[in-house]
Amino acid sequence: MREHGYSMFLLGLGVGIGVGMLCAPKTGTETRDMIKAKADEGKEYLRHQRERLRQQGERLRSSASEWYEKGRDIIDRQRSNLNEAVEAGKQAYEEKVHASPGAPSWQG
Repeated sequence: MREHGYSMFLLGLGVGIGVGMLCAPKTGTETRDMIKAKADEGKEYLRHQRERLRQQGERLRSSASEWYEKGRDIIDRQRSNLNEAVEAGKQAYEEKVHASPGAPSWQG
């Protein structure tokens, strides 16, 4: 969609320059200078847009990296919690299996 907008901008710029040349009540030198000035404005506009998009891309890349790291930290913590729970379950099972036969079951 944005690419379409930029191509339409460039098309409009070209058409505007062409119509301006046909209807201009100026000399050839003045007209060429005006065309050059408008072309320079178009270049500057595109340069500005390119820089803006580059900065936006950097911000998005940085944000994505931060979210990736946060997600990775959360997964690592959950994995650790799960491993601790599994080990606690194994230990409880071993204690229950190896408990003395005459001991009441409520003692562990």
